[in-house]
Amino acid sequence: MILLIDNYDSFTYNLYQYISELGGCVKVVRNNKVTIEDIEEMSPEKIIIS
Repeated sequence: MILLIDNYDSFTYNLYQYISELGGCVKVVRNNKVTIEDIEEMSPEKIIIS
């Protein structure tokens, strides 16, 4: 799973669509709604900060 951290910019969902089209499993979270502990529990393969 690829974790995409949304910093409230307009490009986040463009990235989401592009990665999904390439077959990636993407989870989007807002930067103020996720903690380090949450991220550790998710165990993402990759993290993209938008």
